[in-house]
Amino acid sequence: MTIQVSETPAQAHARTERQKLGKPSHWVHDKPTQFDNPWPSFRHTTLSDFKDILPVWMNKAPTKETIAKIPTKKPTWGAEVAENAGKIKATWLGHACFLVELPSSTLGIRGARILFDPVFSDRCSPSQIAGPKRFTPPPCSLEDVPEFDAIVISHNHYDHMDTTTLKNLLKRPHAPHVFAPIGNASYFRDLGVPASRTHCLDWWDARRVTADVSPSQKVEFDITFTPGQHFTGRGIFDRFKTLWGGWVVEGVASESEPQAKVYFGGDTGYRAVPSSSDEGPETLPVCPAFKEIGERWGGFDFAMIPIGAYSPRGFMSPIHCAPRDSVALFKDIKARRALGMHWGTWILTSEHVLEPPELLAKECAKVGIKEGRFGVCGMGDTVEFDVGAKDEA
Repeated sequence: MTIQVSETPAQAHARTERQKLGKPSHWVHDKPTQFDNPWPSFRHTTLSDFKDILPVWMNKAPTKETIAKIPTKKPTWGAEVAENAGKIKATWLGHACFLVELPSSTLGIRGARILFDPVFSDRCSPSQIAGPKRFTPPPCSLEDVPEFDAIVISHNHYDHMDTTTLKNLLKRPHAPHVFAPIGNASYFRDLGVPASRTHCLDWWDARRVTADVSPSQKVEFDITFTPGQHFTGRGIFDRFKTLWGGWVVEGVASESEPQAKVYFGGDTGYRAVPSSSDEGPETLPVCPAFKEIGERWGGFDFAMIPIGAYSPRGFMSPIHCAPRDSVALFKDIKARRALGMHWGTWILTSEHVLEPPELLAKECAKVGIKEGRFGVCGMGDTVEFDVGAKDEA
C-alpha cells in the first residue's frame, strides 16, 4: 500500500495569506513554541479551581451494574454494508477513538480509513502502574483493527495520544501516516516514525492524502487541522508547548464518489462557567471557532463531538464540553448527524459515568434537535451515515 501526502490545492495560497497577517493569535511567541486560546471564552484554571478536582482521584470504579449499561461488542467494521453504498462508516472504540471509513465507489473495495485518537492501554497515564484505569475494556484488540491510511491525533494528553498503542499501530507492514498538531514532531521522531510519514500541522493547515487500497484503486481525501479550546502537556513543565484542536476530513469530489465531510472535535471546551455551582449567564462568551468551521465547510455529514468529563464545571468548563455545550457546538458547525464521545471509558471527572448521554438527550430535546441526529452508540458499534442528506433541525 502506497500513501502520498501533499498540500491541498488551496493550502499554499492560504499559507501565504496567513503569513501576511503576522504572528497568529494563538502563538504566544514569534515562533510556534508555546500556544494559548485567544478568545474570551477561555479562562486559565486557578488553585481554587484545582481543589475541586482533587476528590475525583479518590473515586472508585463504577459498579458492574453500571458498566453493563454501556453496550459493548466486538466490531464488525460495517462489513454488512456494501462497500459502494455511499455511506460513511464510523466505529466507536472507546473514549475519543473512532475508526471512520469514507464511502467507496467500487464494489468490494474499501474507502479511505482514518483512525482518530487511538488509546488501547489500560491506564491513560505516564505509567501503567498508576493513573486512571479503564472500567470498560477496548471492544477489540489492536490486531483486530483493519488496515487504515491515517492516524489522526487531536492533542498530546494521555487519553488521546498513547505511546504503546501508537508503537504497535505504526509498525504494521502497511504503515499509516500520522497527522498531529504542531509541536509533536520530536515525539514521533523518538518513536521511530520517519519524517516523511509525520505531518504536524498548525490551525487551518491542510493536506491531501492519496492511498492505494487495491492494485487498481486509489482513494483521496483532504484533512485540515482546525481550532479548538483546550490545552496540552504530558508533564509538569510542558503545558501549552504543543498545539491542540480538531480535524476535518473530506473526500475529494469525483463523479462516481460522493464528497463526504466529517468533523472530529478532539477535546474542547466551549465557554468558561464562573463556578461549579453556577452555569453562568446566557451571555457568557463562547468559542467562535466552531461557527467559523461551520461557515467554511457549510456543514458536515457526520461529526464526533465530546460530551463527557465536564464536572466540576468551574474547573472543567474552559477545556471540556458539557452536553449543553456539545449541542451548541453541533449547531455551530452545522452538523447533520453526530455521535458523542469522550465518555464511558475512564473516570476523569466527577459526574456519574452514565450522565453524559442522558443529559445529551435532554439538551437535544430542549433545542428541538430530532431524535437520532445527535446521540451515542455502543462501544464497538459501527454506525452508517448518509452523505449530502438534508436534515431539518
